[in-house]
Amino acid sequence: MVTDALSTTFGALADPTRRAILARLTEGEASVTELAEPLTMSLPGVSKHLKVLERAGLISRGRTAQWRPCRLAPQPLKAATDWLEIYRPFWDESLDRLAHHLRELQQKDKSP
Repeated sequence: MVTDALSTTFGALADPTRRAILARLTEGEASVTELAEPLTMSLPGVSKHLKVLERAGLISRGRTAQWRPCRLAPQPLKAATDWLEIYRPFWDESLDRLAHHLRELQQKDKSP
């Protein structure tokens, strides 16, 4: 099965544990052990999540002697943001219409 990059990115982002890992990596690179500390799961469990993030291109892993730091790779997030931005006018207009409708309802409630 061939999956496009955007689907792979959103699939990886669908899990709250993976989002927490990415949030931690915004502070700088970290080892698997450091990433696992705040999570209530085993190192192998964290490693599985890291593999999903790595396949999606959201993280990269380096090697410094025995240390294999994980780093945030922002390119797929940029592509996801660009895709979501296409829908911003729709949501802005929808929210503006809702706000207008709510103001009209409030005005009707205030009138005798």
